[in-house]
Amino acid sequence: KIKQFRGIATRYDRKPENYLAALKLASLRIWLKSYESAA
Repeated sequence: KIKQFRGIATRYDRKPENYLAALKLASLRIWLKSYESAA
């Protein structure tokens, strides 16, 4: 599901900190979406 986020799949960010932050935000969005549908 992470690969659906284009910036993460293609890794446009050069700095690892930015990539990690984008990865965390994307996983948070996926988790919230699954949590919302379960509730």
